[in-house]
Amino acid sequence: MIEKKNFETSAQPECAVLVGLITPQQDEARSSEYLDELAFLADTAGAETVKVFTQRVDYPNPRTYVGKGKLEEIRAFIEADGRISMAIFDDDLSSKQTANIEKELGVKVLDRTTLILDIFARRAQTATAKTQVELAQYQYLLPRLTRMWTHLERQRGGIGMRGPGETQIETDRRIILSRISLLKQQLKDIDKQKAVQRKNRGKLTRVALVGYTNAGKSTLMNVLSKSDVFAENKLFATLDTTVRKVVIDNLPFLLTDTVGFIRKLPTHLVNSFKSTLDEVREADILVHVVDISHPNFEEQIEVVDRTLREVCGSSDKPMLLVFNKIDAFTYVPKEGDDLTEKTRCNLSLDELKETWMARMKDNCVFISAKKGINIDELKAKLYTMAREIHLARFPYNDLLYQKYDEE
Repeated sequence: MIEKKNFETSAQPECAVLVGLITPQQDEARSSEYLDELAFLADTAGAETVKVFTQRVDYPNPRTYVGKGKLEEIRAFIEADGRISMAIFDDDLSSKQTANIEKELGVKVLDRTTLILDIFARRAQTATAKTQVELAQYQYLLPRLTRMWTHLERQRGGIGMRGPGETQIETDRRIILSRISLLKQQLKDIDKQKAVQRKNRGKLTRVALVGYTNAGKSTLMNVLSKSDVFAENKLFATLDTTVRKVVIDNLPFLLTDTVGFIRKLPTHLVNSFKSTLDEVREADILVHVVDISHPNFEEQIEVVDRTLREVCGSSDKPMLLVFNKIDAFTYVPKEGDDLTEKTRCNLSLDELKETWMARMKDNCVFISAKKGINIDELKAKLYTMAREIHLARFPYNDLLYQKYDEE
């Protein structure tokens, strides 16, 4: 009898090194935070971070991003380790920089945008999301075609074909431009379909969840709508817009989950997701979900606000700021006497509430979507905001709500 053996078939994660810069515009603390986020992106894409390299410079090297000495240090580490198959850089690289670095290191070279695009491609499920991701990929690829072809200088040759011909790169550029044009037309058709869908929803109040990636939007969506939207502790777990009807007490409204934002997100990626972000433009109320357990959540708030201004323009939409993950909030207690200077790290949650957040009054709530903490207060605030808009559209329901409130 032949003995059966079980073989491990699961794919091993690729190993990577991360590379970032410390510049006058980006100090050491901020560089470290960006690289931590880059490591999270790499983990989301299925890569294992082995080592992080940083270099203090005034500006990136136009040829190799980092200096010659640092590049040699990275190459020596890669050769000594033997497992590393790629190097991921925290900023966008030009085609020249990518080619030079690949030649020196002998491994695959990615930048932050390439990594995000790879995650987008993995996460896209619907035809809309796949079209948006493909458009973003081609728009990123187009100016980087130079390094991709070093042969096939002519498409055709022979007697009667001795002219300059058409180089392979020109052929590829023409094909990509044609594909981009086709994808943009497809997205226009999708925009029309989405507009019809939004029109068919009637005059129901629309509430959109926005925020930094991995802030807990999809988890909150599941709690409020009692649905099963995919949620995971990974970056960009949601790419497809999800709309659910939610009823709080006797008030119905539509709740939309949207793609998360992130720092250093190229403009063409935002533009590619126009169809998704149209839900944000047409929302009546924005619920900005913030991960308060993150050390620099204030900067994440600024990133989202800046992106929203790019998407919606100068909008005066009502906004509710929801500080999520209070169950995961930790702080460093003050040491010594009361003269110790208070910083972001040694303020408790209650003390944080008394800072600039206290000025927000009714436009601010602290919850844990995962643990279900303080959800009733959030529902009450949403009810108040949605009811005001609902009654402006359906004033004849005012008596009905007054009767309900009295009961």
